[in-house]
Amino acid sequence: MYYTERLQWIRDCKNITQKELAKAIGIKQQQYARYEKGINIMPVTHLANICKYLNVSADYILGLTNEIKPLKKEVSQ
Repeated sequence: MYYTERLQWIRDCKNITQKELAKAIGIKQQQYARYEKGINIMPVTHLANICKYLNVSADYILGLTNEIKPLKKEVSQ
């Protein structure tokens, strides 16, 4: 599964629209749609923000693992 398919799949599973996700990361829905369709290459900063918003690891989105691992919260000392 290509990363664009994973983006759409995880977003759909969480019942989040493209518009909601785009707004959460500070871009327009049309721009996000181009990322999801693979028309434009997504900057790593957007990927990081998407992972935070969806609570999923970048490794899963990028296809490096098939485990959907939520992000670990930082432990303050």
